[in-house]
Formats: sequence, C-alpha cells, structure tokens
Amino acid sequence: MEKENKGKSKFWKGVLAGSLVTALAGFGIVGVATGISVIGRTVIENQAQNTTAEGSGSDAVRTQVNLKQVDAKISVLQQIIDRYFLFDEDAEQMETGIYKGMLAGLDDPYTVYYTPEEYSSLTEETSGVYCGIGVLVSKNVQTGAVTALRVFQGSPAEEAGMQKGDIIYKVKDVSAAEEELDILVQEYIRGEEGSYVDVTVLRGTEEIPLHIQRRMVEVATVEHQMLPDQTGYVEVTQFDTVTAEQFISAVSDLEQQGMERLVIDLRDNPGGVVTSCVEMAAYVLPENQHDGTILSTATKTGQEERYYCQDGETRHDVRGSSMEDGEFPKKDDHELNVPIAVLINGQSASAAEVFAGALQDYGAATLVGTTSFGKGIVQSLIPLTDGSAVKITTAHYYTPAGHDLHKKGLTPDVEVEQKLDEDLIGQYDVPLDRDNQVQAAIEALNK
Repeated sequence: MEKENKGKSKFWKGVLAGSLVTALAGFGIVGVATGISVIGRTVIENQAQNTTAEGSGSDAVRTQVNLKQVDAKISVLQQIIDRYFLFDEDAEQMETGIYKGMLAGLDDPYTVYYTPEEYSSLTEETSGVYCGIGVLVSKNVQTGAVTALRVFQGSPAEEAGMQKGDIIYKVKDVSAAEEELDILVQEYIRGEEGSYVDVTVLRGTEEIPLHIQRRMVEVATVEHQMLPDQTGYVEVTQFDTVTAEQFISAVSDLEQQGMERLVIDLRDNPGGVVTSCVEMAAYVLPENQHDGTILSTATKTGQEERYYCQDGETRHDVRGSSMEDGEFPKKDDHELNVPIAVLINGQSASAAEVFAGALQDYGAATLVGTTSFGKGIVQSLIPLTDGSAVKITTAHYYTPAGHDLHKKGLTPDVEVEQKLDEDLIGQYDVPLDRDNQVQAAIEALNK
C-alpha cells in the first residue's frame, strides 16, 4: 500500500506539472498507426524532445549504434542472469524488451515496436465501430496522464458515470500512466461484448472506481444542425474511414436547408485517417490555387508525396508519379461557396490541422479559437517478417502554402479563449448559444 501511495504521489506531481495536450494517431498518415481511441482506438501525445546520443568519452553525437558492442554487452548480461537471477526468465519477453527499448531510445513518442500480437490487434480497420466503452482518450507523454477527451452520448462509459476531463488512473490493476496508450486501449480496455472492465478515474482529487460493461459502440464522428440566420454547424470529433462520408452528407443536408454560412468545429479533434481529411478538404475547396495541393510531405531523403485536386479529381502521387492506391484518384466536382469559420484549440491536432490549414491557406475559412497543437510529422507502419511491426516517424507534412507547423501549430485569425459560465464548467454538452467560441465564430462570419 505504501508503494502504491508513493507511486500515486509521483503520478500526481507529474499531472500537475504538465499541461495536457493531444495529438493524433492515424493509419499511414499524419498520425500514429492505430487510429483514435473510442476506447477502441487511440490518441498519442506529442511532447517529444530532440534526441542525442553521446559518444563514449567525448561530446560528439553518435548516429550509429555499435552492434558488436551491444551484442557483447548483452552476452555479459545474459551470463549474469544465468548465474544470479533468482527466478525463471522469459526469453521471449526479454527479447521484446530489447526491441522496445531500442526504439524508445529515439525519444520519439510516435516511434514504437509492436509484438505480433499487438500489431494484429492494432491494425483493425478504423471503421468507427468498436467493442469498448465509448471514450476518446489522449495521453500526455511528459506526465503520463491519460485523459478522457470525449465521453460519447449513450455509451457504456457515460452510463457508468465517466465524464469529459476525467484522468484514467488504472484499468483493472494496470497503471494507465505506465502503459503504452495503444496497448492500454486494445489489450485492457477493449474486450468481448458484454464483459466488464474496472476503470479507476481521478476527478479533481477524488478517486472514483467505475465498473463498465463493454458493448459494440458505433461512433458518429460528425454531427450537424442548422443555427439561427441559416448558419450551419458541423462538429467533427475525429477522422475515421467513415468521417468523409458523414461530413459530405451533413454539409449536403445543410445546403439543401438553405445554409448561408458554416461553422466547422474541430476543437479537441486529435486527427485520424488522412484520406478522409483530404477528401473532406477537396469537397470544400476549389482547385485553382496552390496547384490544387491539399497536403504534401517530405522525408529526410527528399522523397515527396502530394495529395491534390486536378480536373475534377482528388489525386495522390509520389515524386510526380500518380498512385492508384485504391483510395485515389477519386471524383470531386464540388466546391463550397459560403463563408466558413473553423474552430480550433490546443487539442486540435494532426489531420485536424491538415484540414484547417488547407482551408486557411486557400482563404476559404477564418480560423477561430486558440493555437492548435502543432503535430506536423508523419508516421509509417512497417511490418516485419515475424509478424511484428515498427511504427516510425518518417516525414514532415506541409500545408498547401508550404508551412511547417510542427511544434508551432496553426495561429487562429480570431483568437479567443473559451470562457464558460460557472454552471457550465465540467458539463459535457455546452449549449452552442452559450459557447463563447462558437458565438465568436458566428460573429466573424457576420463581419
């Protein structure tokens, strides 16, 4: 008990010391390779620091691992284990630890080694349907705090009493702060339909145990409504494979209702699948600026990729060679000709920044809110022959005008902090007519 209390005290110091921010995860895109967590998916934070490897006996930076030296040292450690270790060793677990430790040494929270079992679990399609508890979570890599960004309406988590902003302290007896977020979600929180999971959350200084039943949860990633004065409102909570279709349907419905202006809410959106983001931006934007570019990326060797619109199609190419990759080319002959405001905040990350940045560069939208998270790097998922995989940071991405927003974020055209009336603080659904950022966006459109 004393050890647990000390660990909890250390955890709390970390929580209080660090600011909680989020970044996205997404498959082969502008994010991590697993998707976002609807406690079926995950969100990973970016507060990585520059990596240096000091050479032995000097201040020189070593850029190559001395494999012979490592092999020799491992051999010595194995002899020590064989001679002195009291318990039976698990060789497979030890090998996994070596691989995970090597990538952890890069000091990049987006670069991770997955065992075959983990990789199989993590590569399930991000279809928006999960057997879980219905919560979107993020992790702060400095403090370890895992926070509920969104508790979906009608979800098992909401029914059990979880609230937006709760810090997930434990899942069963596993410390959430000490576990890789992807694995915490996939291996411990998700499970068989009808089974239960015990989650302990911290709310303020109170520790609250929750007994939550897992169910199939279908998440609506896009919600929309018509506000007064023919102002359309579309909220996009994350970018799933289903999101582009939901977004286009929502905007089309608002257009049919006579929409004259539009607010797109990307606050707390950690990102997701890049192809959905590109398709949505293409649906809104014309193709007569920036060569139709929506997103471009570049690796350290100069290899470039580009998503762009041309001749009524959305396309994807690598170094000037068109790619027929199953997603693109895709027909796109739509342009949204109404004033648009896009709401962003410090938790709008990755694919959300791609979408907002494209609209800002085209002059198609006014950004309202606070500076976005600033995740401008891309991860690739590389399967290995034994069934394991490596997710590794491989490229920077750029807005249509060529801006690199990594660790900078998007600066809103109209900066306004969210200020809620006292009776609304901590409330899950804030009425839009009492949301000062939404009202600021409407005011910007009216001007």
